[in-house]
Amino acid sequence: MKVLSIARNTFKECVRDKVLYNLVVFAILIIISSLLLGGITIGDVEQIIVNLGLSTLSIFGTLISIFIGIQLVYKEIDRKTIYSLLSKPVSRAEFIIGKFLGLSWTLAVNVAVMLAGIYGAILYLRHSVELGDFQILLAGLVILVELMLVIAIALFFSTFSTPALSALFTFCLYVLGHFNPDIRHFAAYSSSSSVRALCGVLYYVVPNFGNFGLISATAHGKPLAKQLYLYSFSYGLLYSAIVLVLAIVIFQKRNFK
Repeated sequence: MKVLSIARNTFKECVRDKVLYNLVVFAILIIISSLLLGGITIGDVEQIIVNLGLSTLSIFGTLISIFIGIQLVYKEIDRKTIYSLLSKPVSRAEFIIGKFLGLSWTLAVNVAVMLAGIYGAILYLRHSVELGDFQILLAGLVILVELMLVIAIALFFSTFSTPALSALFTFCLYVLGHFNPDIRHFAAYSSSSSVRALCGVLYYVVPNFGNFGLISATAHGKPLAKQLYLYSFSYGLLYSAIVLVLAIVIFQKRNFK
């Protein structure tokens, strides 16, 4: 119950900070795209709309996850409200989990509204929604799980670093995570045993964000195996849980006196 209260307050703070205003920009992009591309073949327009919509969702969501995520802990410390919070019967673990769920809730609303916008544009163009369009919803959920992982990473760094460094570390890890397979290839071609060992560690420690890259296949209407979605969901949620546990461990040891 305490976790849900913290999550609810975090969500309200995000709304007050106008985090959801990006939905207006997204809606405008979708509407303009639908009108300007109306003269192209319907199939091509749908592909562009889905690609643009999911890509925008991912970009906006990542920016929110990083730049709001790094402030979740720091803001409470800077305002000195952390003392009143932790003086109550609220554990530090509940505080971290509540903050994580609150921002995840905010992004879930973002994803839901943006997906509704994509489906609305498709309905406007085609005047119907087909069973195959369900894949767009699954892709949106995969993006949400990816964003939850970014939030967990941002929270982790914010428990022991400044907002600027936390943003830098999170962004670098996010970018590096998209080149995760290349780390393994680099190790295979390296003649140094120490470099191979380091690359081997990085390959398994750095989150593989390539597991969430389903936008292109979804936009082109390529059918994807259910196991791929299940793996993406499981990988993202498990990795997020591990990072959150590490964040809680560090936060537990932090001295605010």
